[in-house]
Order: sequence, then C-alpha cells, then structure tokens
Amino acid sequence: MPKLKNRLPKNCRDRNQAFSKHNGKRIYHGVWGTPEAEKSYKRFIAALLAGPNLPLQDGKIGDVLVSELADGFLEHIEYQMDRTDYLHFKYAVAYLIETYGEIAVNDFSPKKLKVVRSQMVKAGTLCRRMINRYVGKIRRIFVWGVGEEIVMSTVSDALKAVKDLRMGEVGTYDHPAREAVPEDVIRRTLPFLSPTLAAMVQVQWLTGMRPSEVFNMCVGDIDRSRSNGLWYYSLTPNA
Repeated sequence: MPKLKNRLPKNCRDRNQAFSKHNGKRIYHGVWGTPEAEKSYKRFIAALLAGPNLPLQDGKIGDVLVSELADGFLEHIEYQMDRTDYLHFKYAVAYLIETYGEIAVNDFSPKKLKVVRSQMVKAGTLCRRMINRYVGKIRRIFVWGVGEEIVMSTVSDALKAVKDLRMGEVGTYDHPAREAVPEDVIRRTLPFLSPTLAAMVQVQWLTGMRPSEVFNMCVGDIDRSRSNGLWYYSLTPNA
C-alpha cells in the first residue's frame, strides 16, 4: 500500500509537552493530556484545513515554555554560526532553563532576567564581561521568539531595560588585561616548534591575527601573483 502524502501532523509528546510539527517547525499546544492542549491541537488542525497560507499561530497557541523557546532557538542556529558562539549560547541557555525553564515565555520579565544574571554571578565561574555577553544572548533568544510569533514584542522590548553590569559590581570580577608576549620569549620558543607551528606563530606575531584567524588561513586565499613580489591575504567571509 503506498504511503499517504500531505498527512496532517500528529499530536506528539516531548517532556510532557504536546506539539505538532509543520514545515520543520514545532507548534506547541501546552501540557500533554490536558483539555487545553487538545483544544489547541484541534485549532491548529482546523487552521491547516482552512488554508495552508493562514497563520498557524497567533502567538498564544498553548503556553510555550521558556525551555521550549530556548531549545527551538538552539536548533535554529546550530549550523548557522561559529561553533564557539553556538556553545556560548548553550551555556547562557543552561542558566536560563535552570532558573525559569518551566514558565511561559510571555511571563518572563526584566526582574526574572536579573535573577538569571544573579545565578551567573553566584556561580563565580564567569567574569563580568562574559555575564553581560550571556545576558545579551538571552535577549537575542527572545527577539527571535518575537519573529516566530511565540513571544510578545512587549516582553522582548522590556528586557532591554536590564543594563549591563558595571565594573566593580558586588560579586563580579574582571580578568586583567592581556599583555603581549615579550619578543625574546617568542624568539627562544621558535626553535622548539615544528616548521608549521613556527610559521603560524610568526604570522600571528607579525600581523596581530587571532589564533582562529591563523588556523583558518588557506593557501588558496593568498594572492602571490603581484608584480611587486609581495603576498596578499584577505580574510574569507566565513573565517
């Protein structure tokens, strides 16, 4: 028997939350097994049957949880950004979910964001600048939620009122400024490195590149055709 095509999405379950999947996106309906979730699913199916171009969400189909919003955002960005930046988002999300993962996204507020931030401060593992960066990433998650019609714009706008921690805030610390490695230390180290590593160190030393930029250099990106005999290198867009 041939498989049916264009079948209506099922009402699925994930961590006690009911959801359906349409066009690669999850539509959450609320707590699994509740009358509210069942009604939400039926409204969703009715919207699909009424017309595929009609909006499937009005921003409040079920109560989307903060944890669900965060998971959806991580799934959205996983293959769209630098791995390091993605991991920073994951670390920020861990604090967010641990503190307020089980509340509805539209119940999140500036005071709750400050509580999440205070948890970062209490952990004692993040410097002040990194805490500010993580808080900014949480704001970005809610901005994305507005675009997906999951979060009300008033919630995202309100989070902008939370200002960055300033230097000297109680419980925070700052790392000392990084200093350049003395030239004599570099020269004494080079003989102990492999030819490739020695070349990388010299390029970074002479150009001021970041380590990641040196690692991303490719021979094909270096222009050696100039008549003056000099080599020219420009960072590629994905570097």
